[in-house]
Amino acid sequence: MKSFFVKIAAILMTFVVLFSTMSFTIHQHYCGGEVFASALFSKADSCSMDEEAPSKEDCNIGNIDCCDTIIKIYKGQNELETTDVLSLNFNQQLFVASFVYTYINLFEGLETNIIPFKNYSPPLLVTDIHIVDQVFLI
Repeated sequence: MKSFFVKIAAILMTFVVLFSTMSFTIHQHYCGGEVFASALFSKADSCSMDEEAPSKEDCNIGNIDCCDTIIKIYKGQNELETTDVLSLNFNQQLFVASFVYTYINLFEGLETNIIPFKNYSPPLLVTDIHIVDQVFLI
């Protein structure tokens, strides 16, 4: 159960690092104050009103263009701060090397599997211990 939670936490932390370093843009096209199209990572589709050229009668100061495109850019983290693990002095390098060497050699297996009780037989049962001690499984 504990290993399951550790795996879940590792996956969540992976996604946190991924999404904190990822940059993306959101394009939103508004027509008449309402969202007409929205797109992630690409340009949003525009309505047909943008493509029409305004006529001379419509070009007055009071007329405001009803279409608008908003681009939201979310920048992720460019550089991750890493610690210099490899900048160890000589004594620390010596300790790490000796620890790894002893840890690897600690779990060496034997060539043949030794069973110490292979040549001994179990003791003979003279009496049934459960009945003598009156211990019964229900």
